[in-house]
Amino acid sequence: MRPRQTKADQDVVARAHRNFDKAVVWERTARQLYTDDMKFLFADSDNQEQWLPAVRARRQLEGQPMLTVNKTHTHWLHVVNQAKANRPGLHVHPTGSEATYEAAMVFENVIRHIEYASDAQTAYMNACECQVGGGIGYWRIVTDYADDNGFDQEIFIRPVPDPLAVYMSPVKRKDGSDATFCIIYDDMPRSQFEEKYPNVAPSLVGMNVTESGWLTKDSVRIAEYYEVEEGKEWMYAIPNEGGGFAFKRESELSPLERDLLKELATSGEEVRRRRVDKRTIRWYLIAGNQVLERNTWAGKWIPVIRVVGEEIVIDGKMDRKGLVRYMKDPQRMYNYNTSAQVEFGALQTKTPWVGPLEAFEGLENYWATANRENHAYLAYNGMDENGNPIPKPERPQPPQAAEAFTAGMQAAAIEMMMASGQYEATFGKQTQELSGVALDNRKDQGERATFHYLDNLANALRFTGKQLIDLIPKIYDTRRVIRIMGEDGQESQIQVDPQARQALQQERDAENNVIRSIFNPAVGTYDVVAKAGPNFDTRREEAFHAMKELITGVPQLAQVIGDLFAKMGDFPMSDAIAERIRNWIPPEVRGDGATASEKQLMGQLEQAAQIIQQLQQALQDRTEELKIAKQQVDTDALNHLALRMENERKSTIEAFKAETDRMAKLIAAIPPELLAAVGAQSTSDALDMPSLADGENVPGLSGAEAYATGLVVTDLGKPVGQP
Repeated sequence: MRPRQTKADQDVVARAHRNFDKAVVWERTARQLYTDDMKFLFADSDNQEQWLPAVRARRQLEGQPMLTVNKTHTHWLHVVNQAKANRPGLHVHPTGSEATYEAAMVFENVIRHIEYASDAQTAYMNACECQVGGGIGYWRIVTDYADDNGFDQEIFIRPVPDPLAVYMSPVKRKDGSDATFCIIYDDMPRSQFEEKYPNVAPSLVGMNVTESGWLTKDSVRIAEYYEVEEGKEWMYAIPNEGGGFAFKRESELSPLERDLLKELATSGEEVRRRRVDKRTIRWYLIAGNQVLERNTWAGKWIPVIRVVGEEIVIDGKMDRKGLVRYMKDPQRMYNYNTSAQVEFGALQTKTPWVGPLEAFEGLENYWATANRENHAYLAYNGMDENGNPIPKPERPQPPQAAEAFTAGMQAAAIEMMMASGQYEATFGKQTQELSGVALDNRKDQGERATFHYLDNLANALRFTGKQLIDLIPKIYDTRRVIRIMGEDGQESQIQVDPQARQALQQERDAENNVIRSIFNPAVGTYDVVAKAGPNFDTRREEAFHAMKELITGVPQLAQVIGDLFAKMGDFPMSDAIAERIRNWIPPEVRGDGATASEKQLMGQLEQAAQIIQQLQQALQDRTEELKIAKQQVDTDALNHLALRMENERKSTIEAFKAETDRMAKLIAAIPPELLAAVGAQSTSDALDMPSLADGENVPGLSGAEAYATGLVVTDLGKPVGQP
């Protein structure tokens, strides 16, 4: 059993009941007429809903025919099917604050995948059918877990099959973006409620039955109650890397952005902020007089989108209608005239032959088959038994149609076209207009008369796109991979990263050798528009036929657009054929080759490369010349040094020989004991004297440098530093 309701729960229930009653009073008349209009729209020969109850009762009592030729349904189908053939599509555009065109295309593809996964087109068209028929239709946006094995949520668009199950606050905007509350309810039988909510049912026992029907002896009203809470909050201008600012509400700030604002405030820098309105959407699930569940909706609008036909407030009362309301009287006129015409014909005689009984006597079987068989002649008794002539049988005048009723049907059909604005050309019927332009103008005239229905549908879709743009950053708030869908229906994947600094960036996955797109839906601001037009398949067929005519007229174009022509074809292997034709087409025609300006630039670059190559060759040649010249200088210096060293060696040898000769003469005159002492001293000095040949080399000097410094050795006549 659920715990006892708190004071806050009781206040919520009271507000929900009070707002429900307010909406009932506001929409009572419009809802009654909606029911009548939808019954009239789907009337047929069995339910006879296009006949007024009093007229139907009287004609049934008198046995008069009541025919239903439902031309209203055909007029309604034309508007609805036109919407199906030209379904508005959502297109996202960047509006500033670091938003990019590429990120807007990703947003658009995400929305397209949400629509595909939700079968949103069914929800849109269901609302359109109710809008054109009775003046109002709805669909809604919900969130749910992507699967049972995780916590990631997805966004879905769901239909509202019965518009009368929705009560919304009085609004001034057709799309309902200014609604302050909304109730979607269902009166559930008590037995079914007790089976679905076994823990709640006992607490409802003994509660007073409400006058507004929330609790009755046989039913319990289950309602989803959306309520808008108005408040205020701060909006901050957060500096970004580009030198600009990103404007974020306080409730939308990430932890990193909060830390950045604290750092700015601590450092003494001015933090720009201002007070703005804050809308919080509360959601409650109410059963009778109890709140079963509560939650806060992530978006800033009530996620129930209304599609209105025509709505106007006169003398404080709201009137809402669709196409059917204007066609009721002409349709009743048509049904009455066609029924009266049938009745008039039924009352006329259908006897094929009339004559005296004596004329048929003895020939009854023959005349009985006269209306079924083609007899060669019809015999009759011309004289009676007394010889008196008998008048011949005559065929009576066949039943005639009443011109008044025929004219009445024609007038009613014209009045139906006048009421709807849809004439024969609108339905493809041949008219007096002969030229194609005149026919198109006549058809466009009929479509313009009902264009406001498609325009209101497009406005509702645009509001849906705005809600999705607001919701996507809040629902896809964790790092994950989501599926997106292109306009051609091709699905792909993209990684969502709420921590990414850019709206869309490319990152190379080295492990898998692929380029990944990283998308942060929270960066930038975007807007959405809804454009009506043929869907992608229809436009592809139109492109295929247009290119076929071009190639038929100018066959040479096959070498230019042949791959595109095959790609647009809806037949097996069209993609493979397109790829082969593409390989056959020259690159410059495909757009893969260089343009004229690019070719000119490439020529200039090639000339520059040749000049650079020539300069490099000249530099290399000059370097070789300098190297050879330097080697020649070194060779000349070494030759000169060798000659000098040879001359010095000869001089040294001659001097040494002269000294040797002189010493030999002196030695002969020196006493032996003195000669021994001089020899010992000479030996000691020779041992202590350094030798240039044993290591006094100076590495890194050329022959010329060695010669200039005089660092040479006399051993073998080799220059210093040479091996």
